[in-house]
Amino acid sequence: MSDTGDEDRFWRQLINQHIEALAGQDSSARESAGTVELDQSRVGRLSRMDALQTQAMQQEVLRRNSRQLLELRKAEKRLDADTFGYCDECGENIARGRLELNPAVTLCIGCAEKAEG
Repeated sequence: MSDTGDEDRFWRQLINQHIEALAGQDSSARESAGTVELDQSRVGRLSRMDALQTQAMQQEVLRRNSRQLLELRKAEKRLDADTFGYCDECGENIARGRLELNPAVTLCIGCAEKAEG
């Protein structure tokens, strides 16, 4: 799909924007994902439970972002190999709009629907 230098630059820029957005989310999530203070004299029981729930949610955000970052790095490799934008299942082009929303996708909409089944 990336047959011109301009197209290649466009996709690399878009992938980098997604990576930067993930980095911004990670920095704020790391603050909330840290150790929760369990000193009862300082924090009430419900506040501790809320803090633990927030911590767990932020840790999941970090895990999800890590997976997404890995997928974006794979998309960069597909750009290098000139296989970016082609469906892993059927080999057809993935719709540009789909790639613009998530440049890490590897299936066209038809194959993605079949996979969800």
